[in-house]
Amino acid sequence: MGLGKGHAEFVRWMGPLLDALRAMGGSAAPRECSEWIAENHHLSESVTESRIKSGAERFHNQVQWARQYLVWEGLVDSPRRGVWTLTPKGAASHLTYEESRELFRKWVEIHAARRKASPCVPEATPVEADDEPPDQEEENELLGMLQALSAGGFEKLCKRLLHEYGLERVVVTGKSHDGGVDGMGYLRLNPFVTMKVLFQCKRVRSAISRSQVGDFRNAVMGRAEKGIFITTGWFSPDAEKEANREGVIPIELVDGERLVGLFETKQLGLRRKEVFEVDRTFFDQFR
Repeated sequence: MGLGKGHAEFVRWMGPLLDALRAMGGSAAPRECSEWIAENHHLSESVTESRIKSGAERFHNQVQWARQYLVWEGLVDSPRRGVWTLTPKGAASHLTYEESRELFRKWVEIHAARRKASPCVPEATPVEADDEPPDQEEENELLGMLQALSAGGFEKLCKRLLHEYGLERVVVTGKSHDGGVDGMGYLRLNPFVTMKVLFQCKRVRSAISRSQVGDFRNAVMGRAEKGIFITTGWFSPDAEKEANREGVIPIELVDGERLVGLFETKQLGLRRKEVFEVDRTFFDQFR
């Protein structure tokens, strides 16, 4: 069985993902894995910044699919949300591209056999490069919910989120007199020091530009010690550079992916559910 274009795009990152986790001590955040691969394989911005139809980064999406197959193979584990960890088997494994192709074929056949035996078993392999891995499908449902809110509703929700993460006296200023910001609050660093924070909320499905980050910083300067820019979209590379420019107030950037993680950590607007997977090897002994 051959590999389609979409399949080959993520299969080639299986081996590098194992290498990335090994290089970072056996565990790392998903974004750190993608960044390590991009840097060590000298990927261009045209590759790393390309987007799929949902707005997510195509390359990072491919790395997430590579991780999913490594999980099925028992090479990678996720003991807690937002952390990928090598299993002992994974730590000792080094996959070539051909070996990765074989691993992919193996699990395509396994899932195909399961669907044939139980038609209710959902599709578990991507049909296109733009398909979302299982974990990301849930994240995109939450992100879609956030993007569907009104601008005012999103600002109020961000106020609630900032409260959950320790900001005090958080207020939404309102459009008529916001002066380039959407709200303010205070972060108590210790019993003696409190930092004033201004925040801006952009409910978009596109990139935030460098000029937007720069304009927000100008609104923060002289009024607060910290600025937080929250968006359901993402930040362009130039916007990220602008946020961390030396000699000026740094701006904390919270994009859609990070925003979803913040909601998940606090379980804000989410209900925990338990999902069971059938252990087919257990039942094999009774056949």
